[in-house]
Amino acid sequence: MKKLHIVGIIVIAVAIGVIFTSLQSNASYSDFAEASRNPETEYHVVGKLNKSVPVQYDPKINADECSFLMTDNKGLERRVVLHKSVPQDMEKSEQIVLIGKMQGQEFHANEILMKCPSKYNDGKPQVKA
Repeated sequence: MKKLHIVGIIVIAVAIGVIFTSLQSNASYSDFAEASRNPETEYHVVGKLNKSVPVQYDPKINADECSFLMTDNKGLERRVVLHKSVPQDMEKSEQIVLIGKMQGQEFHANEILMKCPSKYNDGKPQVKA
């Protein structure tokens, strides 16, 4: 075989390895209890925002950090530190998915996904009062 063919095969093998590695997500869905047991692992935690406690956000102190309370699907409530600004309409969300790691008793999230209420019920538009 020519040296060029060998180099080409190696480049293709490395590219395939990189693609497979990037497609695999290291994070998995969990709750706060499991995330507490494995603080070095990144998790997706699903839950609901505690709307009775206001979201703490002061852009003068840190524009890329807010905190709030969230209850996971198993009923465990934890303080969440989101390393982003407050997402628009967060208080209206029905469900939140946080992506991050536990640090002590706080969940530190780098990403947030929100499920907002549907505009439609049974195929009929909701009427806002």
